[in-house]
Amino acid sequence: MIGKTWAKWRSGHIGRLVGDSLRAQWRLYAIAMVAMAIVAVTTAGTAWMMESIVDAMTTPEMKSQVYWIALGVVGLFFTKAVASYAQAVFLARAGNRIIAEQQEKLYDKLITRGVGFFAQTESSNLLMRVTNGAQAARRLVDVIVTSFVRDALTLVGLVFVMIYQQPVLSVLFFVVGPLALWGVRALLKSVRVIMESELKSLAEIIKVLQETSGGIKVIKVFALEDMMVDRMHGAIRSVERRANSIAKLQAIASPLMELLAGLAVAGVLVVSTMGLAGSEPPSAGQLMSFITALLMAYEPAKRLSRMRVAIETTLVPIGMMFQLLDQEEPMREKPGATDLAPGPGEVRLKDVTFGYSGSHPVIRNLNATFEAGKTTALVGQSGGGKSTIFGLIMRFFDPESGAVEIDGQNLQDVSFASLRRKISFVGQDTFLFSTSVRENLRFARPDATDEEIVEAARAAHAHDFIMALPEGYDTEVGENGAFLSGGQKQRLAIARAILRKAEILLLDEATSALDAESESLVKDALDRLTENVTTIVIAHRLSTVLGADKIIVVQDGQVVEQGNLDELLEMNGSFRRLFDQQFKTSSN
Repeated sequence: MIGKTWAKWRSGHIGRLVGDSLRAQWRLYAIAMVAMAIVAVTTAGTAWMMESIVDAMTTPEMKSQVYWIALGVVGLFFTKAVASYAQAVFLARAGNRIIAEQQEKLYDKLITRGVGFFAQTESSNLLMRVTNGAQAARRLVDVIVTSFVRDALTLVGLVFVMIYQQPVLSVLFFVVGPLALWGVRALLKSVRVIMESELKSLAEIIKVLQETSGGIKVIKVFALEDMMVDRMHGAIRSVERRANSIAKLQAIASPLMELLAGLAVAGVLVVSTMGLAGSEPPSAGQLMSFITALLMAYEPAKRLSRMRVAIETTLVPIGMMFQLLDQEEPMREKPGATDLAPGPGEVRLKDVTFGYSGSHPVIRNLNATFEAGKTTALVGQSGGGKSTIFGLIMRFFDPESGAVEIDGQNLQDVSFASLRRKISFVGQDTFLFSTSVRENLRFARPDATDEEIVEAARAAHAHDFIMALPEGYDTEVGENGAFLSGGQKQRLAIARAILRKAEILLLDEATSALDAESESLVKDALDRLTENVTTIVIAHRLSTVLGADKIIVVQDGQVVEQGNLDELLEMNGSFRRLFDQQFKTSSN
């Protein structure tokens, strides 16, 4: 049963990939295939001409034809050389286009996936699928095209020469061929299992490299170098062992074919010299033509015998690639989704319940209103559901029940693009792209002028430190802002949000990485810039939200209190306890 399922899966993926590739690149492949056919014909022609070459050298009557035969040999090899060049160039172009197209498809698929997908999928796994899958797709198509066109046609042509020159001796070839195919078939099951393990080990190498790059400070502080070295060495050695196993299995085909070819040549020698090939002994030219064809048939026959092994090594990464391409995206735009209508930007959650991946609900029957043009703060203990509320507002995921609305419109009925244009966000984990300061800010609004970029930076109190950088706004910030301090990165993120000029501004611990002076400056800037903007702030430090128009206390996924500062303090409840914990004095 498993074998039938694998065969069905394998044939489906091969057919789909080859069909799509040939349809998309049919012109390039058509030229390459014509060139391959010419190579096959000229290869068989080389063996055919051996009869004339040897006879011209050994028969006095044919000496007058030597120049014509020599000219024919030159023409034959020139034609083969040109065709071989054309075959290699156009096959490479088609293969490179396949890699590019598959990688484009994979990235186009990835960029539409929701935030939850990336949270549940390791980046090393994605890198393996995008790189190895596309490369394997190219190798598979190349193997199939070259095997079925060049190698198969060459073998057919050479077999024709053999049969024409010596029919009886050719029988030996048909005895040797099935033996070789039977031997190669036994290798295939082992190749498949080894390839699956090898890809897992390759993913582990990528993972260790990423963790080393991203967590080098933790590794150094906790002296984890030896542990990381052991992990990396273990993964590398695992890949090495499996690569050696693959090489061993692939290499078996060559000596097997060489042994059988040797047996065939020995058989030809015995049969021809003992006069067993027929009543009339062959001429020297006929025998040389036959032996040449037999020896030349060895290479295409060997490649054809190894084709199945080569195909098996590509199927596992190709399967991983198609698995990603075929996955359904749970967060999809509703057919006929409309743009979010212009409005003041009131956000409302109605009886919202949500849990990650079907787990225990993080939010249960939550109701909250964030009034347009005002600042609302979300406070409460960690894990209460505050960041989840942000994710629902940005529609990174949909509620299991209830609705999230902006200006009375259910977010599930509107387009992603119109929703995202409405919102600007600054998180506690600041992310910057590996480009210049200017381009990082311009990502917020591609049509922004340089003057607007500078104005936003001034508002976020980032302009002065930017101008102190080696190239000012054109300074490269490094991978995720590696060349900047935490406070500098945070101020750039705030400047980016300011530049966006969205009606709704979400701030998740937006001033957490700033020193007291910078925090005060940025808070003043935000106070001015959030005027008439619906602002929702998550903060664990209550000092940053005391001036909010409304404070909502979230606990265990529910709203337990809400009101302005004075009202919440008078309630003497959860907020009052948080307030006393953070502002208790030490005067006694």
